[in-house]
Amino acid sequence: MGNSLAGNKFQELIFWLTRPLSAFIILANLFIIIGIIFNRKIHGAINWFFLSLLCADLLAGTALPTIPQLAFEKEWGYHLCFFIYLAPNFLFLSFLANLLVVHYAKYVCIIHPLHYHKSWVYRWAALYILLAWTAPLSFACLPIIWNSWQPHRNCSFHLVFPTPYLYLETYGLLIPTILAMAFMCIRVLCVARRQLKNITKLLHSVNRGQAPSALEQQLELRNAKAIAGVSLIFLVCWVPYIACLNISLLSLQYNSVSSLTLTIVTCLGNGSTATVPIFLSLSNRQYLQFWRDVASRVCGSCCPGQKQAKPKATIPHSKSRIPETDPNRAQDPYLPSDEDPKPSSAADEAREV
Repeated sequence: MGNSLAGNKFQELIFWLTRPLSAFIILANLFIIIGIIFNRKIHGAINWFFLSLLCADLLAGTALPTIPQLAFEKEWGYHLCFFIYLAPNFLFLSFLANLLVVHYAKYVCIIHPLHYHKSWVYRWAALYILLAWTAPLSFACLPIIWNSWQPHRNCSFHLVFPTPYLYLETYGLLIPTILAMAFMCIRVLCVARRQLKNITKLLHSVNRGQAPSALEQQLELRNAKAIAGVSLIFLVCWVPYIACLNISLLSLQYNSVSSLTLTIVTCLGNGSTATVPIFLSLSNRQYLQFWRDVASRVCGSCCPGQKQAKPKATIPHSKSRIPETDPNRAQDPYLPSDEDPKPSSAADEAREV
């Protein structure tokens, strides 16, 4: 009776920890994915990489509630057992692989802006996206070959994942991937800081003996926000995940961590990692531009009195086109344009992310 009550409380704790976080991750990713798809101005290589990352994060969010439950033994068959255990592992590996590709694309774009269009990551974007999904799938399927399956035993975490495989995944794949992304972020920040110093020197040479200009203060503030954002993402998202990996291996080897502590650490670690693309999306205004336009249209239709009346252009009786020098065309944003707006360059897209 006591074991059943403890089990019910444990299941209830898993429910309240994972379901709200999973729902937030799924809804946030759907929100951003729709904003990217319906904004035609940002359809470029880096944004396709980011769209693939959001899809991987969406799938990882759906698998998040199943991860703490994998600590229990179940009476499952061979195929069902491996599918239930390997599918969440594959989804989180593909999420990290897509995140690494996004960081690498931005790194190449900013470090080598003049040669970015000649790089492989730009010319073979579809190949990089394919590798970000197939390579984790191949690694996640290794336990099918490398396992100690015994038909008379219940399906469990220890039965599916061998200990050497877990150490190889943690210290040979996951943590080096996180460190590689941290290194690329630091290099990008160093480049931005060097460019900021050059701009400051030029401004000081022009404005000698004067107070710092508004442009200089704005650039300093933007650089400080970038450094604070990268530091916050690493401390809030990656540090709990690295701690989760080490605590899980410590519990597997020495069995010195309680199930309650391991469940809480696992939920917080994986959940904090899955929120990284959401933080990155909030720093790019273009990803949310579609929803801002929708909100402005809805507010305009609900509050027509606040909308100023536009002066009507006089249409000539002839069928000739309005000349491009017409002042109404230059002032009225609602008139159709002869040319579509040019998409932003890859370097501008990378800096906005």
